[in-house]
Parts: sequence; C-alpha cells; structure tokens
Amino acid sequence: MLGFGSLAKMVFGTPNDRKVKATRPIVAQINALEPQFQAMSDADLIGKTRELQGRAQSGESLDKLLPEAFANCREGAKRALGLRAFDVQLMAGIFLHQGNIAEMKTGEGKTLMATFPAYLNALAGKGVHVVTVNDYLAKRDAGWMSKVFGQLGMTTGVVYPFQADDEKREAYRADVTYATNNELGFDYLRDNMKGSIDQMAQRGHFYAIVDEVDSILIDEARTPLIISGPSQDRSELYRVLDKYIPELTPEHYKLDEKSRNATFTEEGNEYIERRLSETGILPEGQTLYDPESTTIVHHINQALRAHTLFQRDQHYIVRDDEVVLIDEFTGRMMAGRRLSDGLHQAIEAKEGVQIQPENVTLASVTFQNYFRLYDKIGGMTGTAATEAEEFAEIYKLGVVEVPTNRPVQRVDEHDRVYRTATEKYAAVLETIKEAHAKGQPILVGTTSIEKSEMLSQMLDKAGIPHNVLNAREHEREAFIVAEAGKMGAVTIATNMAGRGTDIQLGGNVDMKVMEELAKYPDAEPDEIRAAVEAEVAAAKKQVQEAGGLFVLATERHESRRIDNQLRGRSGRQGDPGRSLFFLSLEDDLMRIFGSERLEKVLSTLGMKEGEAIVHPWVNKSLERAQAKVEGRNFDIRKQLLKFDDVMNDQRKAIFAQRLEIMEAQEVADITADMREQVIADLVDEYLPPKAYAEQWNVAGLKAAVVEKLNMDLPVEEWVAEDGVDQEVIRERIEEATAGYMAQKVEQFGAENMNQIEKQILLQQIDAKWREHLIKLEHLRSVVGFRGYAQRDPLSEYKTESFQLFRSLLDGMRTDVTQQLSRIRPLSEAEREQMMRDYAEQQAEAQRAMQPEHEEAEVVAPAGRVPGFDPEDTTTWGSPSRNDPCPCGSGEKFKHCHGRLA
Repeated sequence: MLGFGSLAKMVFGTPNDRKVKATRPIVAQINALEPQFQAMSDADLIGKTRELQGRAQSGESLDKLLPEAFANCREGAKRALGLRAFDVQLMAGIFLHQGNIAEMKTGEGKTLMATFPAYLNALAGKGVHVVTVNDYLAKRDAGWMSKVFGQLGMTTGVVYPFQADDEKREAYRADVTYATNNELGFDYLRDNMKGSIDQMAQRGHFYAIVDEVDSILIDEARTPLIISGPSQDRSELYRVLDKYIPELTPEHYKLDEKSRNATFTEEGNEYIERRLSETGILPEGQTLYDPESTTIVHHINQALRAHTLFQRDQHYIVRDDEVVLIDEFTGRMMAGRRLSDGLHQAIEAKEGVQIQPENVTLASVTFQNYFRLYDKIGGMTGTAATEAEEFAEIYKLGVVEVPTNRPVQRVDEHDRVYRTATEKYAAVLETIKEAHAKGQPILVGTTSIEKSEMLSQMLDKAGIPHNVLNAREHEREAFIVAEAGKMGAVTIATNMAGRGTDIQLGGNVDMKVMEELAKYPDAEPDEIRAAVEAEVAAAKKQVQEAGGLFVLATERHESRRIDNQLRGRSGRQGDPGRSLFFLSLEDDLMRIFGSERLEKVLSTLGMKEGEAIVHPWVNKSLERAQAKVEGRNFDIRKQLLKFDDVMNDQRKAIFAQRLEIMEAQEVADITADMREQVIADLVDEYLPPKAYAEQWNVAGLKAAVVEKLNMDLPVEEWVAEDGVDQEVIRERIEEATAGYMAQKVEQFGAENMNQIEKQILLQQIDAKWREHLIKLEHLRSVVGFRGYAQRDPLSEYKTESFQLFRSLLDGMRTDVTQQLSRIRPLSEAEREQMMRDYAEQQAEAQRAMQPEHEEAEVVAPAGRVPGFDPEDTTTWGSPSRNDPCPCGSGEKFKHCHGRLA
C-alpha cells in the first residue's frame, strides 16, 4: 500500500521533476532557433556574439538573451568540435546559469555543457571563471573549449601555478578563464598583497562554474588556503622531540580516530616532562605547565599527531627526500602543499628527511569564503544530492538531478559483508578471476595506496595483468583511465573523483588516435581516425556482450558521494554495467562508525566463516552510518564557518581599505583623518575630559607629541593660558601638525608626497594584518577550552577578535602618523635606491610565499563540549592540570576536582 508521500509524488511529481519540467519550454525555444543559426556563416556567429554583448551591456537581462545565446553556442560547438549538445545538456546549462548545481551522470558531457552558461554570462563583459580540480583538467578543458569560444568571437584564458605575472593578468582579462580552485584562491590572496592596481591579476568575482563542486565546496571547504613566509629554523627541536614519541605506550595518550585528534593523558604529560627535564630541553625548575614551555608543548603535541594520525603511503609518501601529501579525496599527490603549524616538519622529523623551515601566515582564506565572494556560482558533478542541505544552507545553491540522455542500464548489486578482511580479499580475488575469464573490464576501487598495492601483489601472484592508478602513477593517469574499458582490462584505482578522462567501452578513440599518430607521423589523420573508430566500435560490441564495465569496490568510503562517483564510472551513455561493494567487519567505516544495529542485523541473519551476508538491510544500515558521518562533518564545517566568518568580515574590511587606497588619486584625506584621530586619542589619554586641570599629565602629552608627531610644541604654555580646555589644545596641535605636513608636501612635491603616503599606508596595513592573523590563530587554538567553563567559545572568539581588530586599527593609525612625521626629502639617487629596495623586498616576499593547506582545527559547537556533561564526571575525559575545571567553578583543574582526584 502506498504512503501519502508516495501518492503525492505520483500526482504532483517531485520538486526535482518540476524543476526539470520548467526548463522544457526554454529548450524547445532553443531548438526552434536551430535552423536559423545553421544558416549563418562563421562571421555571422561572431556578429551575433557582438550583438548579444551590446544588448547585455546595455541592461537587457541574461535570462532574456538565453535562448539566442544557447542556440548560437550550440551551433559554434557543432562547427568547432563536431559535437551537437543534447537537450539534457542545454537543460543542465540553464540550471547552472540560474545558480544551481546540476547533478549529471558520468559521460553525460559536463565539459561541453559548461560552455553554454559560460558563454551567456561572459556576454556581460565581467569575466567568467570555470573552476576545475587540477591543473591538467584546467589546461585540457581550456585548450579544447577555446575552439568553441573562438568560433563565437570570445577569448579564453587558463591560469596555472608558477605562471608569469603578465601572462596571468592576460588570462584573467579573457572572457572565460579556466583555473583550479587552489590557484583562484591563492591569486585572490596574492592580489591583496600587491602594491598597485595594475599589478593585480583578478578583475572581480562575477560568475563561477565549479566542476566537481562537491569535492571543492564540501570535501575541501574546511581547508584554509594559506600564503606563508619563512620563520626561524627549529629543525633541531623537531628532531629531538621526535625521539620521545616511540617510547610512549597506549596509556600515555588518547587517540580519537573519529575527530582525527591525539592528546596526551596525565601520565603521558608527566612522562614527557620527566624525559625533557632529564635531557635538559626543559630547564631546571621549569614544567610543561609554565608559560615559557608553550612552544615545546605545541611541538611535542605535533610530534604525537605526526606519529599517530599520519600514516606513510596513506596520508603522504616520501619521494626525493621530501614528504609529499596525498589528497584523501582524489588519491593524488599534492606537490608543494604543506601542513602548517609545524605539523609537516614533525612528519619530516619522523621520516628522517630534510626538515624545511616552518612558515608564518601572511594571508589566508577558506574555499567556503572565497566562493561566497562571487555574485553567482553554478556547479556540476556526478554526485551532489546527498549534500543538498549543506549546499542550500552555506552557499544558497539548489541541487537538480538532470535526466540522462539514455536510460541507465547498470545493475547495482547488494553489498557483500565478510567477517574478516582476509576473507573479503579472497572473495574479491575470486570475483575478479571470474569476470576476467569472460573478458569483462574491471575497475577495482580501494581507499588507500597501501591497499591498492597489496591487491596488485595478489593479482600478480594470480597471474592477472592489470594497471594501478594511484598517486605514484599520477603522470600516466589519463592513459590508464583511457585503457580501462578495453576487453579484459583490470584497473585498480584509489579514487575516481575528477579524473577527467571517461572510461569508454572498447577503448578511448582520441587517445588511440594520438598513439597511432605518434607511431606513424606521416599518416593521414582522417584515415587513422576512421580505422581507429571502426576498431573501437567492434571492441565495444564485444565488451557490451561481456556485460560492460564491472565496478568492484573493496570498501565503503565515509561519504556516500565517493561511493557513487566510483559506481558512476560504469553504465555511461546507456552502456551495460555492474557494480558491487565488498566489505568486512574490520573495515575502518565498520569499525569506527558501524552501528550496533548493523551488528544485530548480521547476528540475526547468521554469519559463518568465509560466507558473505548479502541483504538490503545491510545496505540500509551502512547508508545510515555514512549519513551519520556526513551529518557530523557538516556540523563541524558549519561550526568552523562561524569562526571563519568573524575573520572573513575583518579580511574583507582590510582588503577593501587596501583597494580604496590603491584606487584613490590622492590619500592625503585618509592620512589627515588618521592623524586627527591619533591627536584626539593622545589628548584624551593625557588630559582626560572629566579630570581637573591639576590632574592633567602635561609633560606626558608634550613627550608623546614629540614621539608620535615629531614636533616640539609649547603645550605647557598653552595649558597655562586662561580659558584653555582640552578641545583648544587638540585644535592647536592639529593646526600645528597640518602646517608641518603642508611644509613636507612643498619639500617633496604633491605627486611624490602622495606616492609616499600610499606606500606607507599599504606597508602598515600588510604588516599589521600579518601580526593580527598570528594573534587570531593563537586565540582560535585556545578558545575551544572555554567550553569547559560553560562559556560559549564562539561568543568569546567574536568579542576578543573584535578587540584585537580595534587595536590593529589604532596601531596602524599611530604608526602611519609617526612614519609620515619623520620622513625627509631624499636625493634623486636615494629615492631611486629606496624604490629598488622596495621592489626587491616585494619580489623576495613573493618568492618566499608558499601556498599551503592547513589541517583545520575542530572546535566544539557553541556552549558545549561534545559528549560532555558537567554533572557526570565520567564524561570529563582527561583535562590537563592547568585547564579550567570542567565543573564550571572557574578554578584550574589542579586546584579543584584535580586536587580531589
């Protein structure tokens, strides 16, 4: 019997059905225009672009221009690439233009589809950014789709790391710019450290199309992009501290795999303190709880995390005497990416490789806040529906499932659950042998390099030829994926998100043509293509008869999306296919997050050695466990966003102030306002408004005026006059300093003075902002403990960060005023030397900058500590002696319940 919900869906359709239905009349309009655009010449298509640009820039809405723009783009793509977009691609393009995420199955043509909303929005003349997950895809897509945009009279740019500045500026000036999410974020930060507008690369944030939007805006959302510069060398300290960690036993620390955190217990702290004292690292009489020990405590904690939370060949690999991180979501090496806060150095010490200097943060932003700078964003992926709530709440993005061009033929079988990993891998091997015997291509999904290599060894022993696709095989990636659909192919992959190359049954025509042309450079390309197409078509028929691509996964991922990405590689464009997941009770997901309910289900169904349990109940239980993990991760991201929003508001204020200074023709008004505020603050400090004249500190004010304004004024004489109050003193100081600065303008010349003021303002903003970021990092790392005292960490962070920001502004005003009061005219030679020195400093700063990803800190949701009850001492965990007591008394733990214990 149908429930009310199912009955309502049958009558009214789902919300998704209604969205899809609403685009059909627009698609019909585009199709009706097709004959008219087919009749146009190439020059007419470009002429149409110019006409549409004129209309868009005169105020006509892009929605109104959409049918003509899409019809023009479809015809341009057909001529440039020989590809005619399907109706479902036009539909997805409409959703992207409307600011939604289009969920399209693998092989449905997302790359071509993105040209439609990109072309339409580029008509506004403000630039469109197409965002990809890696540099290979950015360059490949830009090269391929530039043919379409070129056919329509538009320019295409591509941005990549280590690009020359003038080339990068040119790329951002193009109508459509392809770039990775990392490079866009880093360029935004670099731009806001430049000295003048003409050095800036980006020209605003109008519209972005984000490919693999779930990977970028969900998986990487918690990871701040950081530009850093080198600090003092502490490599010896890392090496020394690293030696103590292998001595520890399990009672010395607590490992929380769920939140990926490791902390010392009381016994651990005492043991480490004793060892550090014995070896003289802790000076005699000093304990780990003393303020002087903060640095040592921080680094010993990082050493513990390096040993317990980061595994070689899973989280990183060691290559050429260097620790290279692995992206847990894509399985790729992240060359040049470093963990911050001394964690990367701790891993280098653990592995015995050369320790690179630690860096200090110069600028940072998270992807969450970077992408919220855009007026509008659209996204595309094969898997977004499971995270629809997060997209709606954080980015105001709707998710629409776009129908496939042809019905999906893939068969998704129920998971097989085994008691142990050994039993599971034995069954995996048998299943691969069976499928391989009939020539069916197999894609085997694993969750780490270590497991992919272990499985590879098993296949070697069994004599089954295969390819391995993981971070070590990064360079051969496109080739391996292109081969994966051939008869009898076996491919082991760590992750399939954003691979960019489709697995086509029978083989990839384009890749095969390139191979043949390389072998026979004098051959006729058209003849080779025709021969290859015939060969691949015959091979495809064989593969289809063998059952199509078989996706065999050896584990479930924490996120359902990653599982769906792997599944989606099979059954593209109506091809047959099969997917099957093998699990064991020893898998990480089952061990850490597997519900008791799942164990009950398995014991109810009865589980014998070597046998698998296959039942829809098991799938449901696993999906519930995954949904629980996804929900928990969403809560963490939401909480981190609240903290980052505080810094983001300050960042936007500072960056806007920099931009205003760089754009301003003159900045004398800004420096005059600063000077007046400094004078007002000085008068209030030394001649308090409500104090009697006898209580005034006149000598202090005179000394402060000399120090801050570089003027020796007769303050004592002014105060001795009858009827003189604080306001009169303030006005006289202002008049005197205004005259003094006017003399400097005469000495330097107005234009030179303006440049000097700009330079000093920008230098001070940058210096103060850097100091402020370090203070905020320190505040963020300790504020979570306020939850133990029943205070809301977020409120505390907001209040204290606002106070820090006010002191930043006060300090900046004072320093700018002080510096300007002390400048003197330079000779031509001195001025040229100063400009050279400044340019060299800027260049050195740019060279020293390192883009890195920080592992974001987990902060407990406001007002509570997870799993903590102040009434129940069993939920207190192990607070250290100097932490506030969890009972909420406000006393240190060692003086309260810690003393009782």
